[in-house]
Amino acid sequence: MKEGIEILLVEDSASDAEMTIKALKKNNLANKLLHLKDGSAALDFIFAEGTYAGRNVEDKPRVILLDLKMPKVNGIEVLERIRMDARTRTIPVVMLTSSKEDPDILRCYELGANSYVIKPVEFDEFQKAISNLGLFWMIVNQTLH
Repeated sequence: MKEGIEILLVEDSASDAEMTIKALKKNNLANKLLHLKDGSAALDFIFAEGTYAGRNVEDKPRVILLDLKMPKVNGIEVLERIRMDARTRTIPVVMLTSSKEDPDILRCYELGANSYVIKPVEFDEFQKAISNLGLFWMIVNQTLH
């Protein structure tokens, strides 16, 4: 199991995950990335439960890129759990989704999302958006850990 995860990517679409990872690799930002396919696995990782029970919960990712619409546990539920726990509430969470629905956007910000990014449909735009996200959250933004 990888320790020292910097980017936690929670995305059920294999093609969106592949494009995201490719864009981050282009900027050498994917060395410590973990991709999980649903919200349930994300919660297990974040809170060191289930498959990740031996993991140190204090070893937090620098940023979580979180899809909204996923099977098992959706992104809003994951965000809600993260923000309710004192150990994880300061982890930056970027909602990365195709939903342009105002209620989704509002709910995510109400729950404390740091950013809400709508996935561009066009590949070059998608890659540019992910590169910019990665550079900001990994290089520019200052964190506590």
